[in-house]
Amino acid sequence: MTATAARPADTLVARQATTRHFLMCPPEYFTVEYAINPWMNPDQPVDTALAMAQWQELKDTYVRLGHAVDTIEPQPGLPDMVFAANSGTVIEGRVLGSKFRAPERAAEAEHFRRWFVTRGHRDLVMPTRINEAEGDFAWTGEVLLAGTGFRTDPAAHAEAQEALGVPVVSLNLVDARYYHLDTALFVLDKGPNAQIAYYPDAFSAGSRRVLARMFPDAVIADEADASCLGLNGVSDGHHVVLPAEATGLAKQLEDRGYEVIGLDISELRKSGGGPKCCTMELHA
Repeated sequence: MTATAARPADTLVARQATTRHFLMCPPEYFTVEYAINPWMNPDQPVDTALAMAQWQELKDTYVRLGHAVDTIEPQPGLPDMVFAANSGTVIEGRVLGSKFRAPERAAEAEHFRRWFVTRGHRDLVMPTRINEAEGDFAWTGEVLLAGTGFRTDPAAHAEAQEALGVPVVSLNLVDARYYHLDTALFVLDKGPNAQIAYYPDAFSAGSRRVLARMFPDAVIADEADASCLGLNGVSDGHHVVLPAEATGLAKQLEDRGYEVIGLDISELRKSGGGPKCCTMELHA
């Protein structure tokens, strides 16, 4: 699958950034102690200090762009807690927590639930089905795109619709390298005319048709950009934070009028994570 041709420069759209509210968790205890996705290899050395430096640069980037960033206290024995996106979905004040498939991560859900409770979030539901939150949920401003295939239970999609009160569209993932939706798709610009970027080969044939119908103007990534987790990006509608290696995708986005900020997330990628994995968005 090759990337689609970019638009001519004279058709650039004026992009408008909107201030976002993020929740992150420092990788104080980050390591790779187990393997629950194809990216993880416990025999490969991990530099926790380097992971912390990369995470700090990501956080500092958000702050520099004017976004609000809250943090949750990391917990010993939970090396993947840094991937905050997997622990909650927040839309217009409603919070749907998480329920992890891997027992190694199960305890993370309660720490995040307590964080929301102590900050006054009363409209909070904890799922009964396996639900890995923004790992498999992407809010377009109108519709919640919901992935399944490797982690989140398909029945969790109906549960999310009931809890959050927004329409949900299910998408099937078929390549284990892209075990979460946020490794194969992200929202560039929210709203009635939302724009996304995605890697078609990560999805079933039916899901590819759904995405093509819903987002005919999507940015299509190729394998080179997908395989460095280039689609694990974060956008505020104008600025797009990506892994630095996703150069082809970055060029396409720049041709569409976005400003791309490439960051080194190589250490965090050893656990299958990138900018989005580290970033839960509290959608206003």
